Amino acid sequence: MTTKPERDVEKGYPKADFVAKLRRLADAIENGDRFEIQIDGERIYVPVRAEFTIEHERSGDEEEIEFQIKWVSQ
Repeated sequence: MTTKPERDVEKGYPKADFVAKLRRLADAIENGDRFEIQIDGERIYVPVRAEFTIEHERSGDEEEIEFQIKWVSQ
């Protein structure tokens, strides 16, 4: 099995693009389909077995909410 290189990418999107991606994600989850997305030039395939969490962080005056999708590659 080939090991993929480690990666930590954060990419900003215009509001309309972000909303469209969230809608596609919601549809895939609701329909029991895998979700496909391209982030910074790499296509990512999120399997149906993925786990979903929501994280909230606060530090000083900044707050952050992260919608997280995690899975183990097979």
